[in-house]
Amino acid sequence: MIKRILKEVKEYKMASILAPTFMVGEVVLEILLPFLMAFIIDEGVNKGDMNSVIFYGVMMSLAAFASLLFGALSGKYAAYASAGFAKNLRKAMFNNIQDFSFQNIDKYSTAGLVTRMMTDVTNVQNAYQMVLRLCVRAPLILICAMGMTFYINASLASTFLYAIVFLGIVLAVIVYLSYPIYLKAFTKYDDLNASIQENITNMRVVKAYVKEEAETKKFNRASYALFKLFRKAENILLFNMPAMQLAMYGCIIALSWLGANMIVDGNLMTGQLMSMFTYTMNILMSLMMLAMIFVMLSMSFASVRRISEVLEEKSDLLNPENPVMEVKDGSIDFHHVNFTYGKDNENYSLRDIDLHIKSGETIGIIGGTGSSKTTLVQLIPRLYDIESGELCVGGVSVAKYDLNVLREEVSMVLQKNVLFSGTIKENLRWGNSNASDEELVEACKLAQADDFIRKFPQGYDTYIEQGGSNVSGGQKQRLCIARALLRKPKILILDDSTSAVDTRTDYLIREAFQTKLKDTTKLIISQRISSIEDADRIVVLEDGKINGIGTHEALLKTNPIYQDVYETQVKGGEDNGKK
Repeated sequence: MIKRILKEVKEYKMASILAPTFMVGEVVLEILLPFLMAFIIDEGVNKGDMNSVIFYGVMMSLAAFASLLFGALSGKYAAYASAGFAKNLRKAMFNNIQDFSFQNIDKYSTAGLVTRMMTDVTNVQNAYQMVLRLCVRAPLILICAMGMTFYINASLASTFLYAIVFLGIVLAVIVYLSYPIYLKAFTKYDDLNASIQENITNMRVVKAYVKEEAETKKFNRASYALFKLFRKAENILLFNMPAMQLAMYGCIIALSWLGANMIVDGNLMTGQLMSMFTYTMNILMSLMMLAMIFVMLSMSFASVRRISEVLEEKSDLLNPENPVMEVKDGSIDFHHVNFTYGKDNENYSLRDIDLHIKSGETIGIIGGTGSSKTTLVQLIPRLYDIESGELCVGGVSVAKYDLNVLREEVSMVLQKNVLFSGTIKENLRWGNSNASDEELVEACKLAQADDFIRKFPQGYDTYIEQGGSNVSGGQKQRLCIARALLRKPKILILDDSTSAVDTRTDYLIREAFQTKLKDTTKLIISQRISSIEDADRIVVLEDGKINGIGTHEALLKTNPIYQDVYETQVKGGEDNGKK
């Protein structure tokens, strides 16, 4: 787990080495200062030798300046390395997420992935910077200071061993109890972020239904749950400081008592006792730093685990060894295909689908909610892998294609139309980054979007707000259709993507497809029979199975489900007309 994320240090390895190296220099020089102070007192002040005072004073000044310089360089390289490490972690996570199949994405919530990339990476960044500096500084000061105290007087120095054992036990208990709480707390961050994201994204719906109070309560619940966990963890961490102070003052009292007796007996000099007090503070401060490190690391280990889950998640959709790099045509063949969303799930979403579509055909797909219409078309660009049977595009199994090659030839306009922040041109060029202005206009004319675009003051340079909030649902759908057409695909899939446009505009879009996209295979999912009645064939789905295939006229005569839908929609239209 730790080994995996440390791979992302990459080009910051040298900075990661220099930071602790300079820290070693800072600590060694810092440890020398009390030792030099003892010489000033014992060799200079007590003996009245000003030359010794000046000599050792100059040595202290040089050591202090060099220690300051090394400390600044250590801090600089530690900050550089930790920030770069965090950048690489986020980049690695983002790149890995881009390779996820829909099945991989289904394992994580959007809020959970955002929390991992932001909060968890920041925790790891802070911990890494601490490791480069404090994890070197604290143990080194402890070892060097202990060494100097034993050099000065081994009997007095032995008192520190009791304090170290005592603090070690306290810290071990604190880390053991706090780690699972932090792990649970970061999971609660996901719930909090989900509440914020959902509320902001759907603010119009919240206000339309006057649910501000309910959403506020929902947010408060998520926030309070997080608060309770952190409070519980902090209540455990509270024992850290009293334990440190108990150890520190116990050592000072023991040193004062034992040291005073040794000075009276002539076994210890005053300067040596003063340096012992200084080293005592160094030792106890290093122990305090170690306590803080343990706490920080217990928090970061929870984040490391969550980050490594994303980094180690492998897409279950992989390119074959020698992939096919060309899609011959837009023919589609389902050979007794079965599909389930869960690998161990025996409840198939699609069962025994046997469907053969010629290149250039227009196929309508209709069925009730939950009949797996969307699931059926998502298998074509291999967004999911089938469970059994065979699915071919252009006469070749989709599993044999290079994924990018296959998906370049299959354009999908999804149920949920998504536009990104940027101009209309920038959004359209998601379909083809090299498309000329003329091609943009031609695609928009086919999608019946050109007219409303030209009515905007900036035309095709009109800025689209996040999520397309400044255009209507129907306008958004037509822009998404135009974006898909710019790819000039062999297969075009419209997943209920004209539901927000009026029937006349819907008719004009279908008419444009008939005349301009004769060689493109078109699959149109719709709840409106008027949107698919002109299709070459219509597929009726029920509970993941094909209930009927045929033309509009044939299905009206033979298929009860299609007849019911038609009668309901026609009767509904007549009733609305009477009103």
